[in-house]
Amino acid sequence: MHNISDRISYDEATTSPTALRLGIDNTPDEYKLNRMRLVAEKCFEPLREWYGKPIKVNSFYRCRELNAAVKGSLTSQHILGEAIDLSAGSKAENKKLFDWCKENLQFTQLIFEFGGAWIHVSYNINNLKNQTLEIG
Repeated sequence: MHNISDRISYDEATTSPTALRLGIDNTPDEYKLNRMRLVAEKCFEPLREWYGKPIKVNSFYRCRELNAAVKGSLTSQHILGEAIDLSAGSKAENKKLFDWCKENLQFTQLIFEFGGAWIHVSYNINNLKNQTLEIG
């Protein structure tokens, strides 16, 4: 399988310890793969280029069954391949990522999760509302 983007492999975007443990097939269809490529192109790659250091993909695509298993929102954009959870390794570094995204990207939603444990960014080309939230 081809990479999702220059710096995100297919496995990195779809492999989940929870899915493996529960035997859940977390394989996206072509429509969702195209959405994943778009969020990577429009959000992840510009962020990674600016940051200049590795950024960990915590969660990207989640099929409905996997999303339910991790207690994700029923309307989660992860289900459509439109959202990615990222971490630079510390809350302080994640705050830098959040602030840069807020000032430099177009997105649907940007969330600073649980005091900066990770950031969530989503991209739907038909709904670029640049909504920012801090939760947890």
